Amino acid sequence: MTALETSVTAWWWIRHAPVQGHEGVYLGRLNSPANLTHREGLERLVPLLPAEAVWMTTPLARAHQTADALAAACGVPRTAVIVETALIEQDFGQWQGRDYDSVYAETGPEGWESPGTIRPPGGESFADMMPRVAHCVAARSARLPGRSVIAIAHAGTIRAALAQALDLTPDQALRFQIDPLRITRIDCIADGDHTLWRLPFVNR
Repeated sequence: MTALETSVTAWWWIRHAPVQGHEGVYLGRLNSPANLTHREGLERLVPLLPAEAVWMTTPLARAHQTADALAAACGVPRTAVIVETALIEQDFGQWQGRDYDSVYAETGPEGWESPGTIRPPGGESFADMMPRVAHCVAARSARLPGRSVIAIAHAGTIRAALAQALDLTPDQALRFQIDPLRITRIDCIADGDHTLWRLPFVNR
């Protein structure tokens, strides 16, 4: 494939706005709302984002509420935001709603030595989540060559996308700090039968 035939799908990953009162707690699939009272965080993002983009989010309230507010600030109608279930946060099962310390007391050393592979009761491990996100990113990128995608999702989702791009183990990917309302940019480069990755910045 020539340089002219190489296509880049630029993913602009954004973690949702904070969730008030849930610090230090496993949120997972809990449908807690986003705290959008501090508009400065949203307004800071507007000039950084591409004007022409495909918008995506997840079914969870904290993500799609953030996406709706940010899209509105960018002049994008709410109806243009695609809800992509495959990008939903890790399912923490029986850990959801519990604080980290109480869970670590039960899991012992495995909980902090190998967090990427431990599977919560009734849930999924981060290692289980990674191929779900990777398949979605690959499929969407193939359908959107040359486009920009603004994806408002979750810390786990963004770490899974980083693992895909950098060929990381689950435990390595979980070392990334992903803060609310920060952008991580990952480019998916299609070059013939090969897929290459570029990482302009993380958590900006």
